[in-house]
Amino acid sequence: MQGVNSHKTQEWLQSPLGEALLQQEARVVEEALDGIFGEQCLQLGMWGENRAFMRFTRTQRCAVIAETAAGVPSAIGEFHRLPIESDSIDAVLLPHTLDFSDRPHEVLREVDRVLRANGHIVILGFKPGGLWGLRRLIPGAGMPPGADHLISDRRLRDWLKLLDMRILGEQRYFFRWPLPRKSVRGSLKWELRGQALWPELAACYMLTAQKRVSTMTPVRPLWRRQPKVVAGLAEPSTRASKIRFIRSGFDTND
Repeated sequence: MQGVNSHKTQEWLQSPLGEALLQQEARVVEEALDGIFGEQCLQLGMWGENRAFMRFTRTQRCAVIAETAAGVPSAIGEFHRLPIESDSIDAVLLPHTLDFSDRPHEVLREVDRVLRANGHIVILGFKPGGLWGLRRLIPGAGMPPGADHLISDRRLRDWLKLLDMRILGEQRYFFRWPLPRKSVRGSLKWELRGQALWPELAACYMLTAQKRVSTMTPVRPLWRRQPKVVAGLAEPSTRASKIRFIRSGFDTND
């Protein structure tokens, strides 16, 4: 599995097209995270700078787990085997993480496992069609290196519903030709026009969903030891997993 924080991917994000994409995604992620509160927010995969999106969180703590040390994430681990206790995270952000994963079902199941009841998931993805669907016909055009597992927003909706998640909303964005070396001028007016008139031509989409509350409430013994929070992360599960911490825990928002 090639991580979303590979060196070539980060180089693509530094191109004019990549920078314009990150700017637009900062807007949509800020809006999505604005009403999500709680204790802990987790981002899987490095996409841009370390705090490109985590600076918008409203939770008390936040962290980025990546598959390599590139970009200095909070920790290194496998997305399909997270070393995090079940029902311990309030929000999870997947910035194109599934586009680079050959195990998308397993990643989503892990996200569902670590999310608390009523926890939120925010997913950014590339649309297989739209303007960027013509990339094979345009010389020099293309997706970021390694983004070989694109999932349509319709299919992703079905997968989330199978996990019994409630779909809260979807937004399609970024109406630009996929030309990495061409200067790209961002325009909020152009984005709003594209969303209103031709949403199917968008290059990307954002899906937000919420984990449903279980209809059964287990009765726990009063003497049960409360889970500890180690360096900002919930107590790891006993599942075998490879992880190496880069820094001590979560960054605390100012």
